[in-house]
Amino acid sequence: MLRKIRITLATVMFLGLTWLFLDFTGTAHHWLSWMPKIQFLEALLALHVVIIIALVVLTLVFGRIYCSVICPLGIMQDIFGWLGKRVKKNRYTFSKALSWLRYTMLGIMAVALLTGVGSIVQLLAPYSAFGRITTTLLQPLWKMGNNVLATIAEQSDSYAFYHVETGIPNIAVVTMIAILTLIILFILAWRNGRTYCNTICPVGTLLSFFSRFSWLKIHFDTEKCRNCSLCTKNCKAACIDYKTHRVDYSRCVVCGDCIKSCKFGALKYTRIPRNTSTTKETGDTTIDLGKRSFLLTSAMLATAAMAQEAKKTDGGLAEIQDKIAPERQTPLTPPGSLSAKNMAQRCTGCQLCVSECPNQVLRPGTNWMSIMQPTMSYELGYCRPECTRCSEVCPAGAIKPIRHEDKASTQIGHAVWIKKNCVPLTDGVECGNCARHCPVGAIEMVPSDPDDEESAYVPAVNEARCIGCGACENLCPARPFSAIYVEGHEVHKEV
Repeated sequence: MLRKIRITLATVMFLGLTWLFLDFTGTAHHWLSWMPKIQFLEALLALHVVIIIALVVLTLVFGRIYCSVICPLGIMQDIFGWLGKRVKKNRYTFSKALSWLRYTMLGIMAVALLTGVGSIVQLLAPYSAFGRITTTLLQPLWKMGNNVLATIAEQSDSYAFYHVETGIPNIAVVTMIAILTLIILFILAWRNGRTYCNTICPVGTLLSFFSRFSWLKIHFDTEKCRNCSLCTKNCKAACIDYKTHRVDYSRCVVCGDCIKSCKFGALKYTRIPRNTSTTKETGDTTIDLGKRSFLLTSAMLATAAMAQEAKKTDGGLAEIQDKIAPERQTPLTPPGSLSAKNMAQRCTGCQLCVSECPNQVLRPGTNWMSIMQPTMSYELGYCRPECTRCSEVCPAGAIKPIRHEDKASTQIGHAVWIKKNCVPLTDGVECGNCARHCPVGAIEMVPSDPDDEESAYVPAVNEARCIGCGACENLCPARPFSAIYVEGHEVHKEV
């Protein structure tokens, strides 16, 4: 029964999160937006105290069921491990915990959070790894399937489906990282089950501090045990030593596979009497795990608290040249992110905002310090004032929820006019596209020669009024570089 409940809940969570990353219509968000918010690291960075306490209490009661029921990367590894067991049964063995590696990786994550090295955080965060794999490898296939259906529907004069862009700029490096991550996870899970969770994943290590003291544990009934070793050979966490009848609860993810495999009913998932020792012997030395757990957990929590393109047409007269993104001195971050610093410290690079952005404004950055952190650019669309999708889906507090009226008055940057690219001056034609489409009226057309009212009219930007939405940059007809572009602000302001 334990195993069946675990599989049912894990299936719901895995399919729901996968759909959330694949869906580009916003439908999944209305039903499943709570799923990313209960991921442990994201809740920790967003300082969602209620969720953090709930997950800790859940672990203290049931053990590390978070890793086998809630974490999508853990569930993915279970799928890979299940495929491996289909090829060779009873393939696992007991091994001692690589504590030095686990605590080293946790320390690296803590330092990265403290110093704002986003690329390290994004590589180690399990939910982010799952998001990269789903967004970069599966979503394009999902969109292509949608486009096939849209083509078929058009033949029947139906608009049940509509064509969408399948590509995202700047995603090549992220795709390579996603492929490499998927290959490593597949090999490790296929051969050894939960090796990644119990040696690399900082969330698994952090939860292991609490799981040692869980109220319910899997333990041996030594009178019934026949030392057949089936429990050990089916433990994906390599944490059951059938010879000594001991379970390493810091690594056990309460999957229930050992209970199912035991033919003598020697394993139970119940409360253990209080007189059971909470220390673990390693060689000739006894380590007080309770004290070390408290100190490391406190350090991690303190660190987290401190760290905190639409198609263009020209009437069908000529082929349009693609735009090239300008070199911005300061990158743009979405409304609700508050500042570049807040974005760097809290973003885990899960790519959910990238996959959910309906205007194709968000894409992975190109800065190696935050290679998977989303940034904004306006070659394919602009940040519409009425859209707040990214702020609604961000689980880590990197983009905080923002109301439509507040977004319309939040300045994330300001427009800059480039005289040498402006078509009224280069081609001698009237334009005014930027002024007509500015949603806040921050641009007006003025004579290029103040003393000659008949001279070509060019845009003048009111920087104090501009919110940096990018409508002017996106809709500027100049190619390949726009005659007007948006320069980002380190800290957002109200206008």
